[in-house]
Amino acid sequence: MTPTDAFHAPSVRHDIRLVVCDMDGTLLDAAKRIPDALWPLVDVMRERGIVFAPASGRQHATLAGQFARLGSSLVVIAENGSLVVDGGDIVSCSPLPAGAMARIVAAVRGHAVAGFDVGTVVCGLRSAYVERDDPAFMSKVEPYYAALEVVEDLTAVEDDILKVAVYDFGDAAHDTQPALAHLADELQVVVSDRHWIDLMAPGVNKGVAVRALQESLGVTPSQTVVFGDYLNDLEMMDASELSFAMANAHPKVAARARYTAPSNVDHGVVVTLRRLLEHPVA
Repeated sequence: MTPTDAFHAPSVRHDIRLVVCDMDGTLLDAAKRIPDALWPLVDVMRERGIVFAPASGRQHATLAGQFARLGSSLVVIAENGSLVVDGGDIVSCSPLPAGAMARIVAAVRGHAVAGFDVGTVVCGLRSAYVERDDPAFMSKVEPYYAALEVVEDLTAVEDDILKVAVYDFGDAAHDTQPALAHLADELQVVVSDRHWIDLMAPGVNKGVAVRALQESLGVTPSQTVVFGDYLNDLEMMDASELSFAMANAHPKVAARARYTAPSNVDHGVVVTLRRLLEHPVA
């Protein structure tokens, strides 16, 4: 499938009911900020009954803080699809299989002993947890995990574990993914950007989360818009007939999406949403 320019293909009227948007590399600008121009568009969508849902590897607490102005109506896909929340209600929750977290932590510890500069974040329903707490690592973790605890032993954490995220100060796909390859038979192992790898329950991804949200809201793929840029957004492209890869997207995402949007630094989500909202269903 070859993506089509966003300024041509969607320039017809659409019955949009759900907009799902990745964060890093998609909605957020070069300074990791939500563009100010998004908020008036969110207001327009709310007036028209269109649900706007950020979809991210970030935890629910972080997304709730970033979108605090939406209050109790906030809908989010968090932890790369492991958790979907509509207001105060959990739409879907997919914890790791029993024992999987300990096996992941052991593998990453061994990888670190082998000389790789890596750190682990255990992502629970209540909080995220780390045992490495040096400033260099914490500076990479804190922007994504507003609810964060430092513990002595990650394997002793008692929580519903949704995901384990691994930060590699080098190249995650080249250096760390091979060290975790033996876990791919029992877990979903996803490179979410150059430095992060996420490990989740089998079959969990943003696409499955979008479909769970669609079912909960009574929305179809033809009524859904999605925006994404990286490999953890691939399955999300299949859940919508209005799927947009950012101009800065990974080639595999660009090939999977139906359309393209300008890059995140050019506020591509805002530009494209504005265009789409100018052509509502009559």
